[in-house]
Amino acid sequence: MKLTKLLKLSLLLSLFVFGWSCKDKEDTEPVIDQGSDTAVNNWILDVMDEVYYWLDNLGTPIADDSDPEDYFNALLYKPTDRFSVIYPDYQELINNLSGVTLEAGYEFQLYLESQGSTNVIAEISYVKKGSPAESAGLVRGDIITKINGTQITTDNYRDLLSEIESQHSITYLSLNPTTLVYEQQPPLTLETIQLAENPNYIDTIYTIDGEKIGYFMYNFFAPGNGGTSTTYDDQVDEIFAKFKSENINHLIIDFRYNGGGYVTSATNLASLIAPAVTTTDIFSKTKYNSFLMSEIPELSDVKTNFRSKTQNLGNILDGNRVYILTSPRTASASELVINGLKPYMDVFLIGDKTYGKNVGSIPFEDEENPENPYGLLPIVSRSFNSLDQSDYTTGFTPNISVKESSERLRPLGDITELLLRTAISQITGTPSSGRFETLDRVDIGSTLDRKVRTGKMIEEQIIK
Repeated sequence: MKLTKLLKLSLLLSLFVFGWSCKDKEDTEPVIDQGSDTAVNNWILDVMDEVYYWLDNLGTPIADDSDPEDYFNALLYKPTDRFSVIYPDYQELINNLSGVTLEAGYEFQLYLESQGSTNVIAEISYVKKGSPAESAGLVRGDIITKINGTQITTDNYRDLLSEIESQHSITYLSLNPTTLVYEQQPPLTLETIQLAENPNYIDTIYTIDGEKIGYFMYNFFAPGNGGTSTTYDDQVDEIFAKFKSENINHLIIDFRYNGGGYVTSATNLASLIAPAVTTTDIFSKTKYNSFLMSEIPELSDVKTNFRSKTQNLGNILDGNRVYILTSPRTASASELVINGLKPYMDVFLIGDKTYGKNVGSIPFEDEENPENPYGLLPIVSRSFNSLDQSDYTTGFTPNISVKESSERLRPLGDITELLLRTAISQITGTPSSGRFETLDRVDIGSTLDRKVRTGKMIEEQIIK
């Protein structure tokens, strides 16, 4: 293993924060209890006062003995900063960023039951492999009406979402495939486990109307399931090697549920797609606050180059085009890939407008104080592509606008599924002949919105 420039940067920043800041303190300062909120808050201020991207707009500190979460939030540049996070346990933060969480293994979208109603239904978006939810037989499209026996409403859904983090029961409906009618199922109790979710959810090759289409659904960016693992990145390489050996001529990347993650994995994926790129071609550029860029010359011109990948598909894709499926939950590192590919090829978006996040984070822990469990994930940088473009704070607008919520959910990877069939129709030029019921639903949230990794672009990374 070797360290990338960005990992060296994070280590440099850690030394910068935890070393240089501390040595400036007077020896005569009163001793602070290492386990106190004051000690935590002093550390928070030290970090934010040097690395925060909006340093010139840093908020006024509140009382030193305040709750650390309140103290941290008081420092944020609101409403511009929607993204900086403090987490009560650093190691849990790192685990969550790699997809390791305590859960039952399913995600769902929340809708009003009907216009004018306060009742809420939860439609399962996808079920994770190897999870209690999969073992219990839950599938995409099942509709949950109650959690722990309580009807979900606009008033209580936030509280009920917190209850699924431990053992819980659901009352739900499943579609009868013969009658096409939703039928009430017996209440189901679900256990939670420490689940390592694999972001590589589906990879399939379709041959339709003479066109060979590779489809890859990728749900977050992580090199592996923690530590120095690169298992997930290695699997992505294998998927693209298969696509290449099968001579696909179209590629569909499904980012609809991908809320972000590690830049190293975003770079790896982009390097498999962009045509004829080499290690001298720029994938992205990174800018930090003026203080850091003036104090550390290495930070004034940070560039991330593409990697050389034998599995690269760029030259075999018709029209030098990649199709990307999007939603309002397509964020951060997903948008980094979209932006980074645009100077090199036609990036054709199908779905809904993306989230709009062009800033990145580095995780920080207090290495000098073992009694401080907190982890910080502050915004420290802004990303640009090779053409210095970074103008997507309101999201990327799709070339073809399609809302997943406008139909009942069909299985992911099924060619009749709304977003996928729209992409296939665009590729083949043949409209779908099926008849599909259109729904008018109000989307009020998703379990994905609560994920620590959602909306994150993490610039601490290890590569092979």
